[in-house]
Amino acid sequence: MVEGDHHDSVDEVSTLLAQGEVELLGRLPYSSNNAFLVRVGDEDRSVVAVYKPAEGERPLHDFPDGLYRREVATRVLAEALGWDLVPPTVLRLDTPFGGGSLQLFVEHDPDEHYFVMRDDPELGDQLRRVTVFDLVANSCDRKGGHLVVDEDRHVWAIDNGLTFHAQFKLRTVLWDFAGEEIPPGLLVPLEPLAAGELPDALAELLDPFERDAVGARARAVLHAGVFPHDPSGQRWPWPPV
Repeated sequence: MVEGDHHDSVDEVSTLLAQGEVELLGRLPYSSNNAFLVRVGDEDRSVVAVYKPAEGERPLHDFPDGLYRREVATRVLAEALGWDLVPPTVLRLDTPFGGGSLQLFVEHDPDEHYFVMRDDPELGDQLRRVTVFDLVANSCDRKGGHLVVDEDRHVWAIDNGLTFHAQFKLRTVLWDFAGEEIPPGLLVPLEPLAAGELPDALAELLDPFERDAVGARARAVLHAGVFPHDPSGQRWPWPPV
């Protein structure tokens, strides 16, 4: 996680991302929006991160500008739920191309995407957790390659810019659990959201309609109690990987 020291806490990594000097390493290929690999830190320690600036975002007809804020919002939501599934992600305004998000880069094998992970029974519980998370976050672009697994076999959800729309726009590859009961341990953390208790740090990143929709989706998941089906067959991202 941190070069030279793999035992730094999440708080220490987040502080480094928020305060460290940012050095551009290069642009990430095949990204639909500007995304850069950067080194963040000081002379004592550093981390490698993915930098997504506002400058260079491709305009979308159904999402407002500032997708990088949604990258940060997904980390805030995951922390509120007590789920360590979005890498440490912070908002920075003093970055090379203006405001943007910095997310810790997770070392991983790019060939081990969701369609490989789902065949590993040891990852099933983690994938179920991501599935519930994406229902609440309203992930509109959960491709197979947007899940990565690190050397400790921990699953991380990355590329979370298309989230939190006020309208239900779920598009995901995680349909393998459809019809299963959602484990109680994944439902209990949703109860505060369902009751309208949205963390201030999350509320600040969303508009009023989006805030209300988070609670509505949490209530819907609690009420259903099972992983949903996709009867339309159309709630898939493209390409799926």
